[in-house]
Amino acid sequence: MEIERKFLIDKNRLPEDYKSYPAKELRQGYVLHKPALRIRREKDLPDGDTKYIMTYKDKGGLARQEINVELPADAGEKLFSKCDGHIIEKTRYLIPAKAKDPSSGRELTIELDVFSGEFIGLLYAEVEFDSVESANSYQPPEWFGKDLTGIRGFSNSELSQFGMPAEVR
Repeated sequence: MEIERKFLIDKNRLPEDYKSYPAKELRQGYVLHKPALRIRREKDLPDGDTKYIMTYKDKGGLARQEINVELPADAGEKLFSKCDGHIIEKTRYLIPAKAKDPSSGRELTIELDVFSGEFIGLLYAEVEFDSVESANSYQPPEWFGKDLTGIRGFSNSELSQFGMPAEVR
């Protein structure tokens, strides 16, 4: 089960040191949109390993089922040729949230996505939680913008299907 909240980020409010945190270069596409069947290539930056992950996600906003399966590189690349819609490219920075999940005590991480390619200019942050109650009680840092959790048009599947949301253009 994936339980997460998503927030729009204004590039002028980003922490100055965000590029100093661990990062991954992501490329992803969708073989199916409903339910979501995604293929993702992840490369640890600057010169880390590359892996391919196929992910199934069912419908949902705050909480939904998620299943991940790692694939061999050749299978991952072949699946990209079967993707429908826009391919998403972004760099994900893993920033300590300086907060704990109240239900488990686990340290929270902010996943800051800085999009490139045709989605350049889009930035958002996601935080994953261990319970719906923890997600609902989360107080985001001041640099976070609008809460996008459950708002149509901002899931990666919808970005892939429909392109850049008008709100960001």
